[in-house]
Amino acid sequence: MEKRHIAILGSTGSIGRQALDVIRQHRDLFEVELLTANNSSDLLIQQAIEFEANAVVICNEDRYDEVALALQPHYIKVFAGMQSACDLVSGDNIDIVLTSMVGFSGLSSTVAAVKAGKTIALANKETLVAAGKIVMDLAEKHNARILPVDSEHSAIFQCLMGSAGAPIEKIHLTASGGPFRTWSRDEIAKATRAQALNHPNWSMGSKITIDSATMMNKGLEIIEARWLFGTPGEKIQVVVHPESIIHSMVEYADGSVIAQMGHPDMREAIQFAFSYPFRLSLDNRKLNFAELGSMSFFAPDHEKFPALRLAYESLEKGGNMACIMNAANEAAVAAFLQERIGFYDITDIVAGCMAGADFVADPSLDDIFETNEITLAKAAGLIEKATGRKSFQQL
Repeated sequence: MEKRHIAILGSTGSIGRQALDVIRQHRDLFEVELLTANNSSDLLIQQAIEFEANAVVICNEDRYDEVALALQPHYIKVFAGMQSACDLVSGDNIDIVLTSMVGFSGLSSTVAAVKAGKTIALANKETLVAAGKIVMDLAEKHNARILPVDSEHSAIFQCLMGSAGAPIEKIHLTASGGPFRTWSRDEIAKATRAQALNHPNWSMGSKITIDSATMMNKGLEIIEARWLFGTPGEKIQVVVHPESIIHSMVEYADGSVIAQMGHPDMREAIQFAFSYPFRLSLDNRKLNFAELGSMSFFAPDHEKFPALRLAYESLEKGGNMACIMNAANEAAVAAFLQERIGFYDITDIVAGCMAGADFVADPSLDDIFETNEITLAKAAGLIEKATGRKSFQQL
C-alpha cells in the first residue's frame, strides 16, 4: 500500500481526533496534508505541529492571526474561512478527504471534494441527508469514491464486500437505543441536558449524542443508507441492539444475514476508509466471544422516539424534505443544549417545520442551501414559542 495523503475537515472534533490517532499509529502510510477547525485554534495548532501538516484552515476568521503567528516558525501555511477549505480540498496533493465537520456546514466542502474527484471518507451524514441525490450524482459524474465512516454504514459496506452484486433483501441498521431506551415516555419528557449527553456506549460530540438520545441519529442514518447503497427506505429496518457489538447487518434473498462486529470504537471505521481495500493493525480492544455472553435485540419504540417516523416520512416525501428535517433538528438540538427547550420539543419543532414546509420536489444545490436557511428561520420561531412554554412551566 502506497502512502496516502489526507485532509481532515473538522480535525478538532471527536471524529477528527480519532482519525489523527489512527494516523499516529501508521505514520509510514498516512500523511496529513490539510487540517481544518471552526473555533478550536489551540488544538488545531497542536495538531498541525505534531503531524507536520502542509496547511491548516481556521474557519473563524477572527482567529487567523493567532494561528498564523503560532505556525509561522513551522512553515505551515495558514488560511481562514470556509471558502478556503473548499478551495484547498481540490489540491493535487490530497488523496482522501475525511469530512467530519458537524451538521449542514460540511456540505459545501464535501461537494468541492467530490467535484475534484477525491476519495471521500464520509463522516458527515448530514451531507447525504440534505442533498443525497445531488451528491451521489456528482460523485458518479466526477468519479469520486465515497467510503462511509459511520460505524453502521461502514459495517454495511463491509457486509456487501464479496456479495458479487447480489440484491439486498433488507438492511438491518443497529441502534444502541441511547440513554433513554428503558425510560418511560413521561420520564423521557423530563430528561435533562446532562442525562441526554450520558451515552451508555459511544464517546461522541454533543450534537450527535443528543441525536442518539432522540434516535434522530438513526433516522439520519436511514436516509444516508438509502443514498449510499441505493436501497429504498422500506428495505432499511432499525433494530435496537444495546450492546453495540453488531454494527449492522445485510440480509439477502436466501435468508442469509451477514453482520459486522466489534467493540464500539470509531477508529475501526475511520481506518478502514483510509486503508480500503487493505486492512491494517489497530491498537484497539478485540472481541473475546467467550467473555461476550449474550446479545439482545429489540424493535424500536416509535411512540417514545418519534424521530424515526419523521425520517421515514421525509424519505417517502423526497425532494427537499429531508433537508428541512435536518435543518430543524440542528436548530432544535442547539436550543436543547442551551437548555432553552425540553427534550420532546426537539422532535415537535422538527415536525412543525416539516408540516409547514416550502416543498421543492426536485431541488438544485442552490435550493438546498436556501431550504436550510428558510428552515432555520422557521425553527427559530418555534423555539421561541417552546422557550416561553418551558419558562411558564417552571414558574
